[in-house]
Amino acid sequence: MGNGNGALSGAVIAVAGAGGPAGRATLRRLAEAGATVVGADNDPQRLFEAVDAARYASGGATVTGDTVDLLDLRSTREWATHIEKDFGRIDGLVHLVGGWRGSETFTKTSLDDWDFLELLLIRTVQHTTLAFHEALQRSERGRYVLISAAGASRPTAGNAAYAAAKAAAEAWTLALADYFRKAGGPEGPTSAAAILVVKALVHDAMRADRPNAKFAGFTDVGDLAEAIAEVWSKPAAEVNGHHLWLTEKP
Repeated sequence: MGNGNGALSGAVIAVAGAGGPAGRATLRRLAEAGATVVGADNDPQRLFEAVDAARYASGGATVTGDTVDLLDLRSTREWATHIEKDFGRIDGLVHLVGGWRGSETFTKTSLDDWDFLELLLIRTVQHTTLAFHEALQRSERGRYVLISAAGASRPTAGNAAYAAAKAAAEAWTLALADYFRKAGGPEGPTSAAAILVVKALVHDAMRADRPNAKFAGFTDVGDLAEAIAEVWSKPAAEVNGHHLWLTEKP
C-alpha cells in the first residue's frame, strides 16, 4: 500500500471522477504523497489511462481503478465495501465528478440542464457520502473533499441550474460535516468534510486549444491536486464544514 513514504503514507483514498484532467492530477499527487489511491470513473478506458499514468509518475505506488456507476447507490456502497475489505480502511473520498451546462440568459434556461446537473453534481454526492461516511468516521484522519464553484454563492443569470446544483451539493456536504462534528463529541471531530472552491479549472490541453486565453482566476488542476492533498495536513476541526477558497471570494 502506498509507496512507503510521504505525508499520506498508509492512507487509503478514493477518488470519484478519476478519469478527467483533475482526477488524473489528483491520483498522481496523492500517490506521490504515499497514499494508496482507488479511482472510479464511468469510462473504463479513460480510467485505465489515468491509473496507469499515476502509477508511472509516482514510481509504482498502489493506484487502482474501478468502473463504478455512482448514480446507483447500491453500486457505490459496494465500491466502498470492497475498498475497506481489500485495504483495511478508508481515509478519504475526493469528489471530482463534474459537468456544466448554462444558457445565454435566465429566460433561456432549460430545465433539461437541471435534470442533467442534478444527477452529476448532487446525486453522486449523495451516494458517495451515504456510502463512505461510516468508514471515514472510523478512520483517524477521514476526509471527504468536495470541489465546488464560486458561482454557488453568487449565481449569474445564465448559470442558474449549475449554481443551484453546486449550492445543493455544498449543503449536503455541510450536513455530512455536522455528522462528523456530532460523532466527535466534546473533543471535536476526528474526520472532516471540506469544500474546495474554484472559479473554474484549467489544464494543459485547454491552454493548447486556446493559446491566447488568459483563464483569469482559474485554478490549474495541479494546484487543485496540491490543495486536496493538503486537506489531510490540517486538523479535522480546522477544515470540517469549511469552504477553502482557491480563487477570489465573491
